[in-house]
Amino acid sequence: MPSMNPDGYEISKEGACTGVVGRYNARGVDLNRNFPDHFKKQKQEEQPETAAVRKWIHQIPFVLSGNLHGGAVVASYPYDNSPNAVYYSYSKPSITPDDDVFQHLAGVYSFNHAYMYLGTPCSSDRQSFPNGTTNGAAWYPLAGGMQDYNYIWEGCMEVTFEISCCKFPARHELLRFWNDNRKSLLAFIGEAHKGVRGIVQDENANPIPKAFLKIGGRQIGFRTTSRGEYWRVLRPGRYTIEVTAPGYHTSKQDFIVIDQNIAVLNITMKALYNPPETTFPHSSTSHHHGVPTTTSNAIVET
Repeated sequence: MPSMNPDGYEISKEGACTGVVGRYNARGVDLNRNFPDHFKKQKQEEQPETAAVRKWIHQIPFVLSGNLHGGAVVASYPYDNSPNAVYYSYSKPSITPDDDVFQHLAGVYSFNHAYMYLGTPCSSDRQSFPNGTTNGAAWYPLAGGMQDYNYIWEGCMEVTFEISCCKFPARHELLRFWNDNRKSLLAFIGEAHKGVRGIVQDENANPIPKAFLKIGGRQIGFRTTSRGEYWRVLRPGRYTIEVTAPGYHTSKQDFIVIDQNIAVLNITMKALYNPPETTFPHSSTSHHHGVPTTTSNAIVET
């Protein structure tokens, strides 16, 4: 997506490094504060641009997302908000259940960048960033950001890449920015092929859409696609995945993620009810219809 805010981009000024011109949409709303928030109720009316992006990322279940910004040079990862955030001031980190993955993803970008990993601030009165990465809330907390929304609501891991001290750098600098970020972008995209992926299906090999999956010890879950597909970026290690779906027994599977590889784990779920047996008239053999199993099914809502 070239720009989420085409109206703001239209009125921005090439070479303008500071200020707020171009930040807001035509209605004067900062779109990166307009998404539903996990920690704070969204009070702003949803903007057309926000609604369009939400529809897009719901229809296409992305594995990984990078959000490119200007105004600093750092890779910032979730959470951007926290339960006790003091807005627009420095705060404590707000840690996700997948903090190991997010720190790794941010580091992949930073250490493959020409100089982001140095963590040098844009000016002497600005904050520096060790290794060129930061937790979003530790930098400054914000509510309604796209980064947290993608992760919590859509199961997509997103990292924000601030790639320029200048908000709207001159066009003649584009080649330099490409050279500075090319290796980082390619390395980050490659992380989508690490972790675990597979198909969730029933005993007749039919895909189960919208099954809910959760990695053991990580309470933020995700869902299968309409074709029963799932995927999750993970670091190397041993894991347990739990799958629930209405009408099926809960399934738990152990798996191992090996460095630089992806684990392929297809999961077959058993129906809660056995099909009734066929009875034949005048048969001397007694037949009993199948009865519901006593195992309860856990349906998890997000």
